[in-house]
Amino acid sequence: MTNSEREESASSTPNENAAREEISTGQIWQVIGASSAGTVIEWYDFYIFGSLATTIAPLFYPPGNDVFALVMYLLTFAVGFVVRPFGALFFGRIGDLVGRKYAFLVTLLLMGFSTAAVGFLPTFSQIGWAAPILLILVRVLQGLALGGEYGGAVVYVAEHVPDEKRGYYTSFIQITASLGLLISLAVIIGIQNSMSKEAFAADSFFAGWRIPFVISIFLVLMSLYIRLKMKESPIFQHIKSSGMTSSKPIVDAFMNPENRRRVLISLFGATAGQGVVWYTGQFYALFFMQTILRIERLTASYIIAAAILGAIPFFVLFGWLSDRIGRKKIMMAGCLLAVIFYLPLYYGMVHYAGNDVRAIESTPDPVTKEPKLSPVTYTNDANSAAPVHTPVGEAKNPNVAMLIFLVFIQVLFVTMVYAPIAAYLVEAFPAKVRYTSMSLPYHIGNGVFGGLLPTIGLIACAWTGNIYAGLIYPMIVAAITFVVGSIYLKETHHHRMWDEFDHPAAK
Repeated sequence: MTNSEREESASSTPNENAAREEISTGQIWQVIGASSAGTVIEWYDFYIFGSLATTIAPLFYPPGNDVFALVMYLLTFAVGFVVRPFGALFFGRIGDLVGRKYAFLVTLLLMGFSTAAVGFLPTFSQIGWAAPILLILVRVLQGLALGGEYGGAVVYVAEHVPDEKRGYYTSFIQITASLGLLISLAVIIGIQNSMSKEAFAADSFFAGWRIPFVISIFLVLMSLYIRLKMKESPIFQHIKSSGMTSSKPIVDAFMNPENRRRVLISLFGATAGQGVVWYTGQFYALFFMQTILRIERLTASYIIAAAILGAIPFFVLFGWLSDRIGRKKIMMAGCLLAVIFYLPLYYGMVHYAGNDVRAIESTPDPVTKEPKLSPVTYTNDANSAAPVHTPVGEAKNPNVAMLIFLVFIQVLFVTMVYAPIAAYLVEAFPAKVRYTSMSLPYHIGNGVFGGLLPTIGLIACAWTGNIYAGLIYPMIVAAITFVVGSIYLKETHHHRMWDEFDHPAAK
């Protein structure tokens, strides 16, 4: 122990000394490891659904209209995001009443087994409209589970770590979302490479696309074993033993004017912009390459995976930096950079795809005659005064290195807005309603503002014919967050958690 640590320990109270002693013995990394393992698995479960969008969509909705199937699948995907705030309220209440550990044990089981169920669902050709109904039901359960998981993991870690390193330590939880997406892509790529495209996308109970979902059963059981060994956080133990827990966390969180104000500022001044930046940089970029630029699915997955892998260390960097210069500056900078650079970045992606996509329009399928969205380019015709719209084929020779770089820049913006936000949210709210209070703005920002982005983007492109129209929505939301956050968001990185207690334990 250094001299500064001894001085700090000497000036601390018995309860806080106990918490810090637990940290000093290396337990902090066990806490992070156990929390992160489960959270990575939950994100993996949640995102394989989106990563397989273009493969699964035709199987669960009526055949013959690819546009309808994709829109409906994206809406089904979005349902999981829309219900996340309800999961945040339900499990947040449990976390503030019973404990952080208990809440995210339940969410882990709910997420794991509902995800595995997708791997066994019959398709539209087998049970008709019951197939999409069951798919939506499973997606609702996934969304409810994730609504409770994230807040529990973040609060649990934050309540174990030293105040002056909260941004650094919680950044490891922030990596889990991108890591879960990365693992989902890696599993899908591995399975696709082991079989033919036809076998992977087949409409049968033995199709390859089912395997990533079934795998979650084993991952969840492994994570559950790790989490069952965890103890409750020291701050929650202190609250509970002192009789300071809230008997009505939802009422205390949202009926109290000051706390309600914090929730609204956190939503519009932090999490809404963070949500759209996150989903633009990773999910919308994948969707854009596969659907608009016609880059082969596997190649697009490689591009996203490589960009995420390169950006992962920056989560830790910006988390560490937020402990020194503050959370607010970094998050606002990330939102502003996204607003400024999204259009140039996506113009660059179009250029380096190499197939000269100019617009998107509805054209009849040559076989079924049903309308479908087709990226088109413009060609000159000697017999026509206006350029002819010609459907583009699959991008044959995309510049993969440049596409990775352009997506990496987008993910870099993600690390700026996402790395500090966990520390900010736990510092912004009092301990007795922390789980409930922080979970709601986080999951509205990510679940509603961010989760609806792929669907809104597709509709905007289809409606206008402009391939860049889908960027208008995230740019507007990120700009609103930048303005609101710059004016109203309070800096929290000097917050000391034990100071809020009117108790001998407070310093």
